Amino acid sequence: RTDLGRRVREAFTSKIGSSLMAADYSQIELRVLAHFSRDPGLIKAFQNGEDIHSATSSLVYGIPIEEVDPSMRRIAKVLNFGVIYGLSPHGISRQTDLSQKEGKRFIDIYFERYPGIEKYLAAVKDQCRVNGYVETILGRRRYLPDINSSNFRLRSQAERAAINMPIQGTAADIIKMAMISIQNRLIELEMKSLMILQVHDELIFEVPDNEMHKMESIILELMPSSLKLDIPLTVDIKRGTNWGILT
Repeated sequence: RTDLGRRVREAFTSKIGSSLMAADYSQIELRVLAHFSRDPGLIKAFQNGEDIHSATSSLVYGIPIEEVDPSMRRIAKVLNFGVIYGLSPHGISRQTDLSQKEGKRFIDIYFERYPGIEKYLAAVKDQCRVNGYVETILGRRRYLPDINSSNFRLRSQAERAAINMPIQGTAADIIKMAMISIQNRLIELEMKSLMILQVHDELIFEVPDNEMHKMESIILELMPSSLKLDIPLTVDIKRGTNWGILT
């Protein structure tokens, strides 16, 4: 499926004399989680520029970061992104070779190592039960009346949404603010570069060859600063003649 997706992307090509430029926020949802939870361990890892999945694996396994192997990092990655989606021990067992019992143990250790995250997630659900909604950093709301449902399945779905929406929604806020700032700058400078696509936390531009360096400077100035967080936002840039090369 991944190969097919890349082949489809290869059909999107730049004009002669131009190239495509992809600017991708690095782990933006985990950075938003660190900002909201203010967990010291998560904040420290990002501020030190560490690989966040290796840093998490080091904490969970209680070993130096340089001793983390790929299988340990993979489990930590599942845990890191799983907390955003309210991942259960069953969910972890489906995505790794761990049993449900081992998955629960890893979740318990994870929250023990990152207590600020557990406290934040509990607070979000409590606030949603009282207010009936959750919101992003810019105040966009999602109402979740089922958060107080007596039906366990409906209540659980609402709780997962309550956890997920402020994080994913804030990530969406950040990239939309970046898009506005970049477009205004392109108009102001009368540049020929075009913002042609947004996919999740990535922006794709078609850039004339003589504007490459200027476009890269604009991206690296405006995307990391589109919204002020306690955690630095970082952006990865790739260039190529078709979209497939950029993925």
